[in-house]
Amino acid sequence: MSNTKSNPAPEREQRDEREIRDERDRENARELGAAGSRLSTAPREESAAGLPAMGVIGWARWFWRQLTSMRVALILLFLLSLGAIPGSLIPQNSVDELKVQTFKDAHTTVTPIYEKLQFFDVYSSVWFSAIYILLFVSLIGCIVPRTGQFVGQLRSRPPGAPRRLTRLPAYTTWRTEAGPEQVREAALAMMRGRRYRAHTAGDAVAAEKGYLREAGNLMFHIALIVMLVSFAFGQLFKSEGGKLVVEGDGFSNTLTQYDDFKSGSLFDTDSLAPFSFTLDKFIGTYERSGPQIGTPRTYEAHVTYTKGAYGKPHKSVIRVNEPLVVDGTKVYLNAHGYAPVVSVKDGSGKEVYRNAVPLLPIDNNVTSTGAIKVMDGYRDKNGKKTQLGFQAFFVPTFAGDGKGTMFSQFPAADMPVLALNGYWGSLGVDSGLPQNVYQLDKSKMKEFKDSEGKQLKQRLAVGDTMKLPDGAGSITFEGVQEWASFQISEQPASGWALTGSVAAIAGLAGSLFIQRRRIWVRAVRGADGVTVVEMAGLGRSESAKLPEELADLAVTLNAVAPTAPPGSDPDPDLGSDPDSDSVEESSEEPAEGAEK
Repeated sequence: MSNTKSNPAPEREQRDEREIRDERDRENARELGAAGSRLSTAPREESAAGLPAMGVIGWARWFWRQLTSMRVALILLFLLSLGAIPGSLIPQNSVDELKVQTFKDAHTTVTPIYEKLQFFDVYSSVWFSAIYILLFVSLIGCIVPRTGQFVGQLRSRPPGAPRRLTRLPAYTTWRTEAGPEQVREAALAMMRGRRYRAHTAGDAVAAEKGYLREAGNLMFHIALIVMLVSFAFGQLFKSEGGKLVVEGDGFSNTLTQYDDFKSGSLFDTDSLAPFSFTLDKFIGTYERSGPQIGTPRTYEAHVTYTKGAYGKPHKSVIRVNEPLVVDGTKVYLNAHGYAPVVSVKDGSGKEVYRNAVPLLPIDNNVTSTGAIKVMDGYRDKNGKKTQLGFQAFFVPTFAGDGKGTMFSQFPAADMPVLALNGYWGSLGVDSGLPQNVYQLDKSKMKEFKDSEGKQLKQRLAVGDTMKLPDGAGSITFEGVQEWASFQISEQPASGWALTGSVAAIAGLAGSLFIQRRRIWVRAVRGADGVTVVEMAGLGRSESAKLPEELADLAVTLNAVAPTAPPGSDPDPDLGSDPDSDSVEESSEEPAEGAEK
């Protein structure tokens, strides 16, 4: 075996390069002075090598600076987006508990893991709330000091020109016979005409432009806070419920009228907006030919609504994605189906039940199933009170006898047929336990038998009657009505969330496409009496636009102060720095990257 050692030479070379680079940066900072001050209010990043001395205050300050850094804010924003993925893919208790239970029954292996990770309650989980709060604190801690610094920059003037403009990344110079004062006056007017903030500082004109970049940056961060606050407020005070309404029936916005209702933890049911509406009719038309046959073309609910208890009736049409808005509450059209109208008579011929019974669609052609329950008023042939139940299967367009299965051929009610089979006994509605209105509990019921001892079944067209055996009465298919399902939701602060999102996009665009830059124009008289003009620019980051803009400004100024005829060309630093002791010092080459 042989011992191996890493070569320390590359490490020493890297360390020497860093030291040289740091020394050059310090020298440039000394040369540029205030002119090289940062063009941004972003907080300085601290490396781990610069940790404070051990102590509670020192460590607290260091952690606070890390939390309010842009890097950490972006990480938290990414984690928030990442955390929303399971909330979108996995059913949530806050949205549909039935879907959650169905998911648990179908995925018994991962369900315990998801429950421990709170994946069924993502948006109210501990880890999501922690990310949310940390992001909120990070943005606040980042915005407050930067806003103060930005206001200070707006109130201050652009810094004066550095001693040597040749060190700046964009630079140009020429000699002119115009006087220095004339050049500076022309430069000041030119910069102000280009919407620069400009003033004369000593022998140079200092100008700065692009403050909207930082304003856009701050707008983006503030907009994020507005969106976070709006989202949290909306989750705490929101309300959402569903209601199925048959044509001719209505809805009043009270808690007892909802089929299902969910709300935020701070929502007060007494604050429900007072309004009501009646479904006058539902209109649905469908494509009848071509590859898109059966596709809805018209899908709208015509309603009459009133505001308050004694409001004036108003007509309106609710369409998909075109809700009815009443006092901040939106009524959306969710679904549509059919409600066969049936009547039931007892053995004596007395009508004991007549109603439109909504059935639930099971396919795109609105083949529907459900249950018809006769709970009160019915007596058998012996006069004893009992209850009836019918399993119902409805097709709006029947294919015809011997032409396939009992499924609808088209979503419109072209040839409606209702298939029934009946039961008698106890529906179980008196037990006090909640029941699904679309399902029939047959545990305490007996089925009707036909003359052959088989289960009584029959298909009914509109107007047909199915007679029950042993003089038990009859049930008649009277007609068809349509129903519409509505989602009634109140989402406070949604307007603020939309405003925040638009402002965030505008602020981000400004921070990306606007460049903050400074321009200096120095005009001094040279040793031979000819004015030496120097122009230089400094941007927040290297960009080809800065030299181009400087060149355009130089051409404009050169028209006022044209280049002097060829002759002696003293060094620019000699003319701009009359206090220099030696020509050798002032003839230093421009810094790397300078453009003339």
